[in-house]
Amino acid sequence: MSGQSNLGPIQKVVVGAQFLFVAFGATVLVPLLIGLDPSVALLAAGVGTLIFHAVTKGKVPIFLGSSFAFIAPIIKATELYGLPGTLFGLIGVGLVYGLMSLLIRLRGVGFISRLFPPVVIGPVIMLIGLSLASTGVDMAKTNWALAIISLLTTVVITLFGKGLLKLIPIFAGIVVGYVISIILGHVDFQPVLDAKWFALPAFVRPELCWEAIIFMIPVAIAPVIEHIGDVYAINEVTGKDYVMDPGLHRTMLGDGLACIASSIIGGPPVTTYSEVTGAVSLTKIADPAVIRIAAVFGILFSILGKVSALLKTIPEAVLGGIMLLLFGTIASVGVNTLVKNKVDLGDTRNLVIASLILTTGIGGAEMTIGAITIGGIGLAALVGVLLNLIIPQKKHVE
Repeated sequence: MSGQSNLGPIQKVVVGAQFLFVAFGATVLVPLLIGLDPSVALLAAGVGTLIFHAVTKGKVPIFLGSSFAFIAPIIKATELYGLPGTLFGLIGVGLVYGLMSLLIRLRGVGFISRLFPPVVIGPVIMLIGLSLASTGVDMAKTNWALAIISLLTTVVITLFGKGLLKLIPIFAGIVVGYVISIILGHVDFQPVLDAKWFALPAFVRPELCWEAIIFMIPVAIAPVIEHIGDVYAINEVTGKDYVMDPGLHRTMLGDGLACIASSIIGGPPVTTYSEVTGAVSLTKIADPAVIRIAAVFGILFSILGKVSALLKTIPEAVLGGIMLLLFGTIASVGVNTLVKNKVDLGDTRNLVIASLILTTGIGGAEMTIGAITIGGIGLAALVGVLLNLIIPQKKHVE
């Protein structure tokens, strides 16, 4: 598959809009769940993608959208430090990406798998999904009928959808659930009528909070591994080696700078979107310029005040129904990480590491050092990394 396409300007615009459509549902869903303005998330996705392309010399056809990995940590951190403090903490995520970029440049990719093996990454990913399970149920039970309709739509599209439809199960579930909500009279359109057609997103300025930085840094472990996996995936789709050119250190740095930019304007961290990689595979269009057009569309949508107001009218139950599947899916990815990498939980070492990660995270353990408190997924990830480094591995005798 060629990195450049023979499409004309109009065709590129159409395909770019289509790619944004694929990423739209997931990108706006994250801010809706954590109390941020969805327009800020769209702006962050657009700007972040353009930053990523600038750092990677415009060579990698990847789109950045809102990261689901940070939903639970953001909710918890907001309770502890407030939203402005949490946004400052999210800058630490970008710093982790920057550090990993430097280490990859100096030492290659191998050290990451040694520091974050599957026995650590799998349980951490499981925690990201499991820690949100109660949130999904609480949202769904506000109206179980709407939740089930949205859930079933998402499941059916996931299992039986064809073409581009198969790539947008979340978006399809939201649309069907929303339409049924309108028919049943559960949607108040007055906020949409009152909103301006054009309006700047509701920016939130970060406020200095070192505790939030410490809280968020360990959470970045799983998304770092996800980033590497997505870059290898786009390699397979396009037949190119982006790990070598422009280099994994550049893609990592681009993602990190995008996360920092998003945090500064009040958006969630961004991550490489597999949905758009799937769309690239399906359409056979791997021209990075088309991805940049999608990013520009995201920026344009972010200033449409009525779009933001419309998104905020989606009933909680509709989102909750989709969350029942989504959060379980995230947890299942963690299980699959263990299975795919043949992690032997009969090995006492592996069992101890995985068990303590899960109990630390699910149990809500916290550790306070001076004025700094770390807990939840962040503490669990840190425990896993330390145990992996400390507990000796069995030596295999030939």
